[in-house]
Order: sequence, then structure tokens, then C-alpha cells
Amino acid sequence: MEQIIEIQTSLPVMESFYTIQGEGFHQGRAAYFIRLGGCDVGCVWCDVKDSWDATKHRLIEIETLVKEVKNTAAEMVVITGGEPLMHNLKLLTEKLQQQGLETNIETSGSSPLSGSWDWICLSPKKFKAPLPEVLPNANELKVVIFNKSDFKWAEEYAAQVSPNCKLYLQPEWSRNADVTPLMIEYIKENPQWELSLQLHKYINVP
Repeated sequence: MEQIIEIQTSLPVMESFYTIQGEGFHQGRAAYFIRLGGCDVGCVWCDVKDSWDATKHRLIEIETLVKEVKNTAAEMVVITGGEPLMHNLKLLTEKLQQQGLETNIETSGSSPLSGSWDWICLSPKKFKAPLPEVLPNANELKVVIFNKSDFKWAEEYAAQVSPNCKLYLQPEWSRNADVTPLMIEYIKENPQWELSLQLHKYINVP
């Protein structure tokens, strides 16, 4: 039975900012990020744990968010979290697209898909698996590698996304020195995968 999520005209926003996309397929592009509060996945290595409790973040009207984006030169908007799909994003994406803005999402896929998206980056987590119905909609599969066993786990999800989905492996930041050499060798042996690095952390931007 499909879960119905109430239309939301305001959303709990932890932060919003205009920067450079640091990861995955759109790495290097200018992007306006809207980080929503609320997450029920709980990754132990999460670098934005302050986002988990949605009640800690003020509700901002969607119209206000769109105006803030339009005050910049942004052409692409990335909705992230937390876990953004804990909220109904239909109205937000409609309003952004009406302004000619490209809508991208970064999600674990653990909640029902809502919204109209130009690009869906699915980053599955072991702590709460993505819903099966989200997997075929992913344009990009980005798997965070924490240890060697994660490669097999990544392949399990690569087998479930569409054939056109871009495949990325990304080192967990605190384990970067240990796992990146393993990733390089793995990608050389399995060239359907590409390497994603958190560029923003190297160049010190949000």
C-alpha cells in the first residue's frame, strides 16, 4: 500500500547555501543546497548529525526558499539532509522547476519518493535499506565505502538500479587514507564504477 505524505508548504531547514557540488556526477558545478532537518537512518559516521532532529530546525516557507535561490545565479538546486524524503517534496520541486531551476536530490531512498526530479542520487545505507520502488528511479548510485566488505554490498545495489544509472564509489572521509587505494584497484578491475571524492572538503567550501 502506497504511503501518503501530506503536502508541505514549509520545511524544516538546517541550512541553505550556494556553493560547488563536491560529489558524484555533477561534481564541480555551481549548486544551491537546501539541507532539510530530519533523519531516521542514523549513520554512525554521519558528518551532519545535527540534521537528524527535524524539530531543532525552523520551518521555512517554500516560497521563501525559492526566492532565496533566485537571489543567486544558481541553475541547479540540490535537496539533501538528513533524509530529505522524510518530507513531501512535491510542492518544493514544482516551485523550483517553475522558475527554470534544475532539481537534484541526495537520498538514502529509505522513505517514499516524492517530488519532480531532474536527477536522483541514491546513496544507500546499511543502517536502513532503500525502498525497492526507489531503486529503478536512481540516475546515480553513490556508495560510501567504509571497509572492504562494502564492495560486495555496493554490487548488490548496482544489480537493482537501471542499466543507465551512473555508478560511484566514495570513501568515507575518516577512512579516506585506508580505503581509497582499495577503491582505485577495485575500479580498475570493475570499470563500470567511477571514483567520487568529496571535493568540497579538499577545497574547503560548504
